[in-house]
Amino acid sequence: MIFNDIGIQVPRVLIPRPDTDLNLWAVIACDQYTSQPDYWKKVRKLVGNSPSTLHLIMPEIDLDAPERDRRIRNIHKTMQHYLDKELYLTLNPGFILVDRATPHATSRKGLIVGLDLECYDYREGAKSLARSTEGTIMDRLPPRIEIRKHAPIELPHIMVLIDDPGKTVIEPLFDQDPEKIYDFDLMMHGGHITGYHVDKRKLIEQIATNLRHLANTTTFNNKYGLAGKPPMLYAMGDGNHSFATAKVLWDQIKQEINDPELLKNHPARFAMVELVNIHDEGLSFEPIHRVLFDVNKQDVLERMRDFFTAQGTGFELETLDPGAALERLTPSSPNDSIQRIEFITSDCNGLIRLRNPKLSLEVASLQDFLDTTLPQARIDYIHGKDVLLELGSFQDNIGFCLPPVPKHNFFRSIITDGALPRKTFSMGEADEKRFYLEGRRIVSG
Repeated sequence: MIFNDIGIQVPRVLIPRPDTDLNLWAVIACDQYTSQPDYWKKVRKLVGNSPSTLHLIMPEIDLDAPERDRRIRNIHKTMQHYLDKELYLTLNPGFILVDRATPHATSRKGLIVGLDLECYDYREGAKSLARSTEGTIMDRLPPRIEIRKHAPIELPHIMVLIDDPGKTVIEPLFDQDPEKIYDFDLMMHGGHITGYHVDKRKLIEQIATNLRHLANTTTFNNKYGLAGKPPMLYAMGDGNHSFATAKVLWDQIKQEINDPELLKNHPARFAMVELVNIHDEGLSFEPIHRVLFDVNKQDVLERMRDFFTAQGTGFELETLDPGAALERLTPSSPNDSIQRIEFITSDCNGLIRLRNPKLSLEVASLQDFLDTTLPQARIDYIHGKDVLLELGSFQDNIGFCLPPVPKHNFFRSIITDGALPRKTFSMGEADEKRFYLEGRRIVSG
């Protein structure tokens, strides 16, 4: 079943069979803990040879490994092996309703659906129903393309936001006594997750009706105080590059198939995602910090001063003793005349104040400096202040700590200003990211 006007497919979801140890089966999104090899080492030791999604993904920390091509081939073989040995069960067409408890929130609700790649555009200035919230880095797509290109199934870690202040789409489903299909603790202190199968036609139609209302052009423009803007119903939250990968491959498939009827229902036309209401109390927007490796720290700070001064932005730097408590940075607003960015080094901590900056968010100002002045620097993007403090305090490193991005007016900002700088925000901390669990076939036949 497909609802073309709102870009939704009702998927046939694959879940592991009942005798599977789900604690070993489900592992966190591949793009987490990219500077913490010990995390993935512990996961590999914990899982061993047990059936697990660990064997169906490649953590990004391993993308530059010399045996990458061989590992990708093994991923594809293991996927097919799991299908052949019926380690997966195929559910009737339906959505999966999810309730996730994390170490930081007692409940975060979501709805797993198939999202039509035809309604998505990651390019700058997009007016599509589904849009990127951050810039898409095309250089990051090739390894993802190689993994998905010959994969018989997809495993989603993509989370997509909807702006539903009335809580009409996801939340009411919990009152309809849906069928529970899993309920277990996640590994590595990832919290707890419960999933329900939503396959009754009445509930599916209810979901479509309420999404359709959010996408109504008049309702949409009145909601944001706009006029004549095309609706944006879906905003990429996590997994923007994975969704862009699916889009690139779908565009290639379209060039190879001449049958319009086949294209209408081709499984690769859709990508499975978890919809999350931006107004869910369990959803927080956390900043993504930056660490520069193997740099002259004083030179970086002097370049920052020169860069912002040349723009006409006031630059003030206050240094603190190593280990001194840092400020609790608060979300900025477009009207703030001062932006605050903390930094951490092995010698000292400090605070940078930018007065009358050119760009409206701290992360935009910092990323503009890094892209313009230090394009060849080795940079990692860090979820969590504790990890930032640890990595930033290593010799020849410098860490930059950023404030959260406010959720209020988030959709309106994307609609009016376009995508934010890359790696602007994170939906929660690293251990709150989506765990791989469900799957869906993405090849015909």
